[in-house]
Amino acid sequence: MISTFSTLVMPTVGAADFISSGSTGGIAIAMVIYFVAMILIGIYGYTRTQTMDDYMVGGRSLPPLVAALSAGAADMSGWLMMGLPGALYLSGLVESWIAIGLLIGSWCAWKWVAPRLRSYSQIAGDSITVPSFMSARLKDNRFVIQLVAGIIILFFFTIYVASGMVAGGVFFESIFGVHYHVGMVIVAGVVILYTLVGGFLAVSWTDMVQGIMMLIALLLVPVFGIVALGGLGVMGSTLSGLEGQVMGDATFSFSMLGSGAAAKVSILNGLAWGLGYVGMPHVIVRYMALRSPKEAVAARRLGIGWMFLCVLGATLTALIGRALVENGLGGIKEALARVKVNPQESIYLVMGEKLFPAVLAGFMLAAILAAIMSTVSSQLLVTSSAVVEDIYRGIKKKRLLGAKGINTGRMVVLAISVIAAFFAWFRTDSILGLVAFAWAGFGAAFGPVILLCLYWRKYTWQGAAAGMAVGAITVGIWGNIPDEVFGLFQVYEILPGFLLNLLVSWLVSRATYKPNKEIDEEFDLAIKLASATQEEINSALEGRQVTPVTVTPFAEVESSDQASS
Repeated sequence: MISTFSTLVMPTVGAADFISSGSTGGIAIAMVIYFVAMILIGIYGYTRTQTMDDYMVGGRSLPPLVAALSAGAADMSGWLMMGLPGALYLSGLVESWIAIGLLIGSWCAWKWVAPRLRSYSQIAGDSITVPSFMSARLKDNRFVIQLVAGIIILFFFTIYVASGMVAGGVFFESIFGVHYHVGMVIVAGVVILYTLVGGFLAVSWTDMVQGIMMLIALLLVPVFGIVALGGLGVMGSTLSGLEGQVMGDATFSFSMLGSGAAAKVSILNGLAWGLGYVGMPHVIVRYMALRSPKEAVAARRLGIGWMFLCVLGATLTALIGRALVENGLGGIKEALARVKVNPQESIYLVMGEKLFPAVLAGFMLAAILAAIMSTVSSQLLVTSSAVVEDIYRGIKKKRLLGAKGINTGRMVVLAISVIAAFFAWFRTDSILGLVAFAWAGFGAAFGPVILLCLYWRKYTWQGAAAGMAVGAITVGIWGNIPDEVFGLFQVYEILPGFLLNLLVSWLVSRATYKPNKEIDEEFDLAIKLASATQEEINSALEGRQVTPVTVTPFAEVESSDQASS
């Protein structure tokens, strides 16, 4: 199933010739303004980072708007701006089921995972990463879960970061005609700078700004497009006339249900994407960083509202763009014809450049860069925390604390960036292929574990470790079965991986469960505080030992270390 979803997750841009020479100056000005703003936010994040808790989860201080938009921007990436419009442009509304599945999955995650994860992660060892929460919740004193989960995150996110650098390099090559490697280094340099310096706060605030940019762009492009087209009625009549038209391997359908068995499988696969949300470390860490569980309600409304409008804008962009091309309006058809590779994926790029004045067009195009960079920065930070907080602790059985911990985290960001840049340098297609099932890998490996940690008190660390392994292995095998093998294996690999993880976790936990008073007390307290304010949590935890070291300022930790030595 890799090739089925590769263009949706990480599309290949090939728009090298459609930008008019008179527009590049205005576009460049917009890009410079955007880059400077991101770096300034990184510096602001640096001034607010005083503890390991600050660097990894922002001191649990994210207001609902920042948490909601940063989670959305970190998740959506380039697929929202290029992959989804490209698929809808070719095949019509039957491809919208992926967006519907993600909307449903995101709503469910904000509703049933975010509040309890926010309270439980503080109660169970004041956990600052997803694997450390799993380990603390299940009382895995050997830190097996942290080590295994940390390695999974390190591997998949290094590939993810590499693919983002590829997309950034191709973006600059496409828009400005500069060499791919130059564009890749520019994008990587800016992302590394604000992530390295500012940590989680910088990443979250830049993601919020980037999320706002994406929203504005995805609302303005279809509005200007419908004006150029002459109204929604023209769009409807044009697209209705395309029913059944074949373009390449795709058959256009203005109906969401499509026709035939392949359409039914496509609907099932699209809805299955929603399962991934509860297992995405760079998304659910935002739940842990909320100021309080109570604010998850406001964050859910803001996040789902943002996501719905973005997806609606992307859908309308594709459909209006197809109608503009069919009617030969706005210069879209001629510009799209000059795109050498996967022209349908450049429909947003072409409309953004052709329908707006130069500088405004620059901001429309910068929104794509925002989508790419917001995801890369989040993945870099989660990978850094996986090494510092999870893999190191799994091996050494202790935490990296104080300035030593945060400096190591920054060095890991730099090291992962260099490794990812090495892979991205060669534009290897296999990297892009791996990205296609990485969503399924994280969703199937971590999703069931998070749900069972939050909702089943008899869950054991042995069951979690076994389920995690089965989920990841299932995705790896299922996802590499050739697309020519039809039938059951055409189902998106996240679904069998998720279900088998649940089954194995349940069976192993039933066999290894032993009553644990501490687990029961924490489980009950997490439920009780799932809608609490921060003051109520602090009051409830007063007098309890909850590993407070991550919220101790660096200077105090260093003084303590020197005294003990």
